[in-house]
Amino acid sequence: MPESADPAQPSPAHPGAEGGAPAAGPAAELRADVRRLSTLLGESLVRQHGPELLRLVEEVRLLTKESKEAARGGAGALGPWNAADVAAQVRELLASLPLDQATELVRAFAFYFHLANAAEQLHRVRELANRPDDGGWLAAAVNDIAQEAGTRTLQAVADVLDVRPVFTAHPTEATRRSVLDKLRAVSRILAVPSGDGTALRRRQDRHLAELIDQMWQTDELRLVRPAPLDEARNAVYYLGEIFSGALPEVLDELSVLLAEHGVTLPADRSPLRFGSWIGGDRDGNPNVTAEVTREILGLQNQHAMRIAVGIIDELISTLSNSTDITRVEPELAESIRIDLAKLPGLDPRVLELNAHEPYRLKLTCIKAKLLNTARRVAAAAQHEPGRDYVSMAQLDADLDILERSLRTHSPLAADGVLADARRLLASSGLHLATLDIREHSDYHHEAVGLLLDPLSELPRRYSELAPKQRRKVLAAELGSRRPISSHPVVLPGHAGRVYETMRVIRQMRRTLGPDVIETYVVSMARGAEDVLAPALLAREAGLVRLHGESPYAHIGFAPMLETVEELHAAADIVDALLSVPAYRELVRLRGDVQEVMLGYSDSNKESGVLTSQWEIHKAQRLLRDVVAGHGVRLRLFHGRGGSVGRGGGPTSDAIMAQPNGVLEGEIKFTEQGEVISDKYSLPELARENLELSLAAVMRATALHRDPRTTLDERERFSELMDLMSDAAFARYRSLIDDPDLAAYFSASTPIDQLGELNIGSRPARRPDAAAGLEGMRAIPWVFGWTQSRQIIPGWFGVGSGLRAAREAGKDAELREIHQRWPFFQSVISNVEMTLAKTDLEIASHYVTSLVPVGLHRIFETIRAEYELTVAEVRRLSGEDELLAAAPTLKRTLEIRDQYLDPISYLQVELLRRLRAGGGDGHGDREGREVEASLRRALLITINGIAAGLRNTG
Repeated sequence: MPESADPAQPSPAHPGAEGGAPAAGPAAELRADVRRLSTLLGESLVRQHGPELLRLVEEVRLLTKESKEAARGGAGALGPWNAADVAAQVRELLASLPLDQATELVRAFAFYFHLANAAEQLHRVRELANRPDDGGWLAAAVNDIAQEAGTRTLQAVADVLDVRPVFTAHPTEATRRSVLDKLRAVSRILAVPSGDGTALRRRQDRHLAELIDQMWQTDELRLVRPAPLDEARNAVYYLGEIFSGALPEVLDELSVLLAEHGVTLPADRSPLRFGSWIGGDRDGNPNVTAEVTREILGLQNQHAMRIAVGIIDELISTLSNSTDITRVEPELAESIRIDLAKLPGLDPRVLELNAHEPYRLKLTCIKAKLLNTARRVAAAAQHEPGRDYVSMAQLDADLDILERSLRTHSPLAADGVLADARRLLASSGLHLATLDIREHSDYHHEAVGLLLDPLSELPRRYSELAPKQRRKVLAAELGSRRPISSHPVVLPGHAGRVYETMRVIRQMRRTLGPDVIETYVVSMARGAEDVLAPALLAREAGLVRLHGESPYAHIGFAPMLETVEELHAAADIVDALLSVPAYRELVRLRGDVQEVMLGYSDSNKESGVLTSQWEIHKAQRLLRDVVAGHGVRLRLFHGRGGSVGRGGGPTSDAIMAQPNGVLEGEIKFTEQGEVISDKYSLPELARENLELSLAAVMRATALHRDPRTTLDERERFSELMDLMSDAAFARYRSLIDDPDLAAYFSASTPIDQLGELNIGSRPARRPDAAAGLEGMRAIPWVFGWTQSRQIIPGWFGVGSGLRAAREAGKDAELREIHQRWPFFQSVISNVEMTLAKTDLEIASHYVTSLVPVGLHRIFETIRAEYELTVAEVRRLSGEDELLAAAPTLKRTLEIRDQYLDPISYLQVELLRRLRAGGGDGHGDREGREVEASLRRALLITINGIAAGLRNTG
């Protein structure tokens, strides 16, 4: 089960063919689907490789199943043989295989997981279909808010609701789109019921067999690393699917539910919009240039225009109101006259046919302007007033004219089809998804220094100033009226690229309107000066003007707080920032909203999961209070990954676990990698996830304004969390600070092969990063531990933290916070799931086979903490085993191991062979060919494990 999935969407009970007596309902359908797909996969293997491969697959699978059942003491116990004996037999068999046969075997197991995952997704869809019509998340949230807080509060929430998933190109999706598309086709076929032996079943199986053959003959590995434009096309694909299916349904349902309580959802804005980092995230990715940003926004515009034209076409089809039967407002007739004068190229036949249908005429003119907009953007031409749109405000003005006429003469249509269309258009705009720009704080200071030093006004070079001195200088310059540069500004190196990005932001806002880019994210923001620097550069580039008759701030700035030190200082950083009069004026011009981004990955890598989560929770409390003191609203942007080790877990649970009063209808959170394909690949799942997020934000905004606990309880709970966090942090750092950990990590995982997967345009390290583990990004860090089944980013240190609380006599309080505190419940639930995915018996095979004996002590440290954490989590839950309260997920993971373990064994064997051969690409031609084949097989095992665990990094 992906760690991003919500508990309302449980994984199936059985992805394999075994499992006891069949049960009625969706679980039985799932088992039947997986058996059906497994059979078809077996037939495909025979067609393409003969029966020998299928026999080998079954032999390995059954031996692995026997070893697992023996290890659990189940019915499969093996008499005089024990689990270790059988596991050793499997490993010996795999080690004896020729490379080509080993490669085909691992592909077979990997493709089983792909097919099982497709069946599981369909199972989740079926469970949703069985839900009562009024049993959805939105319906429950709307009803609860109306009953508990009243319709006035419900209207207030509807007025400010702004939920924004932000798609990123973080490289965690190992499966190629070519494979994902075929898996979606498999799900569509399985979704149509058919009986055994029927003509429909035979046709379906023929189509499924064809798809499986095509999948088998498709290279699952990317030959080249994707460029940012490739990543943007992938995101645009998913966004197009969402806009054509799930999003209009969710918006329509929310509107109807609110109307039942007399509450109106504004028609000219959408409560659900999408953002993107693809083409805007420059931090550590030299492939994202200003020109790439421009090109990707052009791509997004073309798709947004297609979506908008489709929406307008639907309105043209529907609004056939004739002036021979009803009236329209004179304003509408006049606007049509003006439009026709400026759009002489419209089809005369359309004008003739719709001569008495003014809504269709007006919509035809709107459609022509949209098409002209797409052509203008593609050609980088000038805006022609009245012929194309340069902002959503212009499109809204045209739609307002339609709305006012319909409001008078056909009010149901005004509140129905037109309002629905307007909300959808407000979601997509002219740009499809609002692009954030992100850059490392150091490069802004470099650019500022190049502008200030030539003025010779500072006591020393800007780069030599202490942070507080920089802050004072920047605050004064931001508040002054003088420019610090002459135009055009020409700066060398990275500083020049930063300034060029500012120019592109200005240009694209003029081209596509103010919504195209709204936020500039400053990563590694260690003080207020790190945000003031890009704000000053933006002023120089014409994006900010704080003086004169018409001041403006075309973009806002968001510090990204990533490390524990930054999280500790979060309130101080933002307080100092908002205390700068010039910056406070900038925030006022942005609607008195200060966005702050919280980075989960780096804080987890630095401090461990428990401390990271607790520090982020505390930072949210402090930020809430400090911005309120400045009369500002806080918008939090959660930079969460897919895995628990990078802040992942059920989105709705995470939203509800936030401190009270943090949410005021607005939230942003990242969606990336395998999370995007898992959440949004099927329309029904996309709708469910959008519903969950909207419902959770509505609940938190309306019903979690006040604390759920007393002041005394909050203080006790916080003291207990501090105690656990300190102990967990100490234990985690004792591992991370071990001087041999880098060597152990490299030896016990396939981390060196990550770059060869070609799953993202971003390098695994920032260009100027330090060597060793410290300079490694969080994604490869989690990736390596996950592949070797150690997964320490998701649990290490938690056991020590829980034990410290218990030994301090806090047993009763531990149970209390586990029962009553959503934050703690969410943390422990995610940790328990990660513990269940961890398999130290498999990990021990990596260690004994690949790691020098002198480093085995590190594995013993990991094993000891794992056993402690399992024991403490079980003690806390009161259950005899992990996931006892989630038997469906538990059974899923057990069955998957039958297919996952052989891939891990093969990965170890291939790593051993590659390392024994040197793996340096030298040697004779035959040796190089063998090494290339080894590397390819190894990458296939990485893909297979990622598919089996439903996580990469």
